[in-house]
Amino acid sequence: MSKHLPKAWLLVLAQLFASALALAETRAIVGANVVDIDGGKPLSDAVVLIDDERISAIGKRGEVDIPADAEIVNAEGLWLIPGMMNMHVHLGLILPGKMQAALANESPEALSLRMMVNARGALDAGVTTIRLPGEHAHGDMAVKAAIERGDYVGPRIFSAGEYLAITGGHGSEAGKTFADGPYELIKKARQEISRGASWVKILISGGIATDGGGIAQPLMTPEEINAVVDAAHRFGARVAAHSGSTLATDVAVDAGVDSIEHGYFLDRKILRKMKKQGTWLVPTIVVSQPATEPFFTRIGSPHWYLERRNSTGKEHWKMLQTAIEEGVNIALGTDQLPQEPNDGTNATAREAQYYVEAGMTPLQALRAATIEPARMLGAEADIGSLEVGKYADIVAVSSDPTRDIKALRDIRLVMKGGDVFLNNASK
Repeated sequence: MSKHLPKAWLLVLAQLFASALALAETRAIVGANVVDIDGGKPLSDAVVLIDDERISAIGKRGEVDIPADAEIVNAEGLWLIPGMMNMHVHLGLILPGKMQAALANESPEALSLRMMVNARGALDAGVTTIRLPGEHAHGDMAVKAAIERGDYVGPRIFSAGEYLAITGGHGSEAGKTFADGPYELIKKARQEISRGASWVKILISGGIATDGGGIAQPLMTPEEINAVVDAAHRFGARVAAHSGSTLATDVAVDAGVDSIEHGYFLDRKILRKMKKQGTWLVPTIVVSQPATEPFFTRIGSPHWYLERRNSTGKEHWKMLQTAIEEGVNIALGTDQLPQEPNDGTNATAREAQYYVEAGMTPLQALRAATIEPARMLGAEADIGSLEVGKYADIVAVSSDPTRDIKALRDIRLVMKGGDVFLNNASK
């Protein structure tokens, strides 16, 4: 048999290639104002041209050639921002109380289905990328794979797999043994990375959702923290640390941890160290503040949980204000579903609004929801801003969010990778 393909096969391959190109969709968003997240003047009456999944041109109407066969998306008078990102999402969230009781016997299959439904809802909130810092039964990997195959609709997912808890610590269960000591934790971290995790999540202090152990207590030892960070970084994975403790965070920052989640009781000294080291903070401020009170009432949270939440709220707020003053790298995260109703909007929009109330400018809060998370993920070449060559993850709102962050409450258009998932542009 010839080592070379017959001409007939070459012709077939050429036709298949041409057909594939023909299937690539071209869309043009016209008439909108494009927000410059670097602080420049917005581009008014603009055209954003999209070929297949990526932005191919951005310019004023009349300066961008729109192909005759392009699908036109009319966004007259709206404001375009990058698809938002939420860096602390648990698609399989289960909290103490009635929710925990109702889902006590949930099978892995049922969990994955629930997570898929929750993932779809994130797009309605304008969130096109999420990070999952700890799920159960590896439902996150199943959902991520289904979305990437195109079998199901949802945001881009970066995941930590199952979180790493220690016996008796936050995230553990009474009477059950978890990973203890450097070697057990290293093995667990490697297991999650081998399953596809690009992040590793460690629980280094107490937490609100675990009854027992002070939230500010450093429960994981320095040897354990250092071992996990070293092991994860050797495989190119990043490390997120749940922490409300200044002492535990100090160890984690020195170890080279990539992000601190929550940071409930962090003081100015450690926040300054985080700023110097470039360590990210994912505040999840919305869960400890008044906006989420109805949510916890709705899910039947027990009294002890509400007490821990409420007693933490004031210090958590003070921490966020100090972090903003010190210029710590902040990436938006909610510890709730991005679309969870809060204060007349969703958790993601309310989280960003809290950042402004704590001292950020509206532009800084918008960046915390877009380009800053992309930087934290190491994905800024593909997502996080509206630029030629990047994925067409685009959200349209009714007014300029750099003037009033409450604009994020009124989402009119959501596009991920050039596909439209929500279009209320004419609302």
